[in-house]
Amino acid sequence: MENNKDQFTGSRILLVEDEDSLAIGLEYNLSEEGYQVTRAADGRQAMQLLTAAEFDLILLDIMLPYIDGFEIATTIRTRSPQLPILILTARTGVKDRLKGLELGADDYMVKPFHLQELLLRVQGMLKRKMWYRDVSVVKMIYHFGKNEINFDNLTAKTNTRPIALTLREAMVMKYLIENKGKIISRQEILERVWKLSPDMETRTVDNFIVRLRKYFEPNPEKPIYIKSVRGAGYIFEG
Repeated sequence: MENNKDQFTGSRILLVEDEDSLAIGLEYNLSEEGYQVTRAADGRQAMQLLTAAEFDLILLDIMLPYIDGFEIATTIRTRSPQLPILILTARTGVKDRLKGLELGADDYMVKPFHLQELLLRVQGMLKRKMWYRDVSVVKMIYHFGKNEINFDNLTAKTNTRPIALTLREAMVMKYLIENKGKIISRQEILERVWKLSPDMETRTVDNFIVRLRKYFEPNPEKPIYIKSVRGAGYIFEG
C-alpha cells in the first residue's frame, strides 16, 4: 500500500462505527496507511462532526444509535454530492445494499470483511473522487436540450430547476454521453462505471436511470435523451 501512502497521505476519513473493537482496529490500520481518522461512535455524533469539519471519505455503519446510517447518507448527499461514502453493514440482504447505493453511497462492504480489501476499496474510492477531473472527450460543461451538466462541480440545470448530482449519477451520465449513440448494458454500467460486480442486482441501474430521466427528460414517461433498448440496456441520444 505504499503508493496509497504517497498519493493520499493526510486524507481525512470519518469513521462512523459504534462497535468499539472494530472501530479501534480500523482507526489504527487506517492511520498506519497515512490517513487522518476521526471516529464517531453514534449517528448523532457523526452529524455533529459532518457539520463542524470537512472530510475526504466516510466509512459508515448502518446500524447506529440515535440516527442510522441511511439517514446520515441522505444528509451527506444533500450537502456534499462528491463526498465518497463506503457503507459497512452486518446486513447481508440485497434490499439493504441497494437502498444504501440508491441513497448515494459509493460502495459497501458486508461484515466481517478482510482488512486488506477495505484498504484497497478506500484507495479506489479516493481515486474515483478525482474521476471528474480526468481528461475526457466530454467537456466539463455539457449541454443537451434545455439541460446543462457541469461535470466539474457535479451540478446541473434544467428548464425548471438546479440539481446537485451524486457522483454515481454524474458517472452514469458522463459514460452515456461519452458513448452517445451506442447501446450500454446494465452490466457494463455496474462493472465499468461503478466498478461493482456485474452479477449484482441490475435493478439498481434501472432506478438510477428513472431518477436521471426525472431530472432531464421533458416527459420522463417518453424519454427522448436516455432511451431504453429492450433486452439490451440504454442509449443516449442527446
